[in-house]
Amino acid sequence: MSTLQRTDPEMAAIIADERTRQVETLELIASENYASAAVLEATGSVFTNKYAEGYPGKRYYAGNQHSDRVESLAIERAQRLFGAEHVNVQPTSGAEANMAAYFATIQPGDTVMGLSLDQGGHLTHGSPVNFSGRLYRFIPYTVDRESETLDMAAIRALARESRPKLIVAGYTAYPRRIDFAAFADIARQNGALLMADMSHIAGLVAGGQHASPVPVSDLVTTTTHKTLRGPRGGMILCKAELAEAVDKAVFPGTQGGPHLHSIAGKAVAFGEALEPAFVDYARQIVENAAALAEALMEGGLRLVSGGTDNHLILADCNSVGISGLKAQNALQGAGVITNKNTIPYDTRSPFVGSGLRLGTPALTSRGMGPAEMRRVASWIVRVLKDPDGEGVRESVREEVAAFARSFPVPGITDVAIAMS
Repeated sequence: MSTLQRTDPEMAAIIADERTRQVETLELIASENYASAAVLEATGSVFTNKYAEGYPGKRYYAGNQHSDRVESLAIERAQRLFGAEHVNVQPTSGAEANMAAYFATIQPGDTVMGLSLDQGGHLTHGSPVNFSGRLYRFIPYTVDRESETLDMAAIRALARESRPKLIVAGYTAYPRRIDFAAFADIARQNGALLMADMSHIAGLVAGGQHASPVPVSDLVTTTTHKTLRGPRGGMILCKAELAEAVDKAVFPGTQGGPHLHSIAGKAVAFGEALEPAFVDYARQIVENAAALAEALMEGGLRLVSGGTDNHLILADCNSVGISGLKAQNALQGAGVITNKNTIPYDTRSPFVGSGLRLGTPALTSRGMGPAEMRRVASWIVRVLKDPDGEGVRESVREEVAAFARSFPVPGITDVAIAMS
């Protein structure tokens, strides 16, 4: 019996239930992944106990000699991994990384360009309900209505017209490659800075499966989970000339004491991503996404932009006559975990949506390949074509659970407990 089971059996039971859910379902949410046992161990370490306001060598508390080692190691590994001149590993989320990046480079009321949320952008890229849209004058750009991909000529014209101080490139539901070099050219021609948000594709960049935004961007933000397989958190990479402004924007600008236990987990994840095997993992993510996309289209689902170049697929559920919300709920009942999403030029509300976002990072972490992706696609199509069918979800769920249990979840070693 663990300490938690003994002292708080109610919480222990909830965690055990979640462990079982992760083992027995298929995780296809594009922004989720499984951290390794080593990352989980570091994140749950005694650094949970330590306050360390400030930066290595300049703390506002005593007893931080080992805190400095942890943070310095995370910084050094991130610099090697991405070739960055300067790295700040303290942001506790991608949203906070973006907030600090804005604070470091622009002033309230300044004009910024970012992809509209309902077209694949992120909440912090100018949504009017978010701090970004409330503090700054965001000019949204869109994807082409016909191709459903970024129209660089239109973006260039919009930048020439709006003269932004900052352009944001990087998205949360865009299934195609991003031409960061083209964005950099647009920014320079219009006197703007370029901020790349590579939260979704950071692992693909680290594994050489997507062009890096680091060499051509003034600053880059990212989360450290998703395709990077680290703990939940954020990070900012920037040119040396922005280092002081970025560090001040993080602390004391937007945050107090850093989460050292999370930074320890980040350092471990960066170390894992520096291993040669991570290149194979990133390549497999992309191959699996292509196989899943092809099988879904063969099954009758229309995919936004006609496919994918990365880890992410955006399906148009109108092609099977249902909403994204109904698709998400039907699949959840069958043990396949996805999320509803708007599609470009959607007529449904964001809470309902016409799209379904899927991704392959988590299933790839479990050792699945293209053959398994085709099998997963067959279950998805079967459920979505008969979402209210008597016994369909139940039948698929039984098949999914048996299938999922044969692919161990990284970081969960006690599968017997998880399945009990």
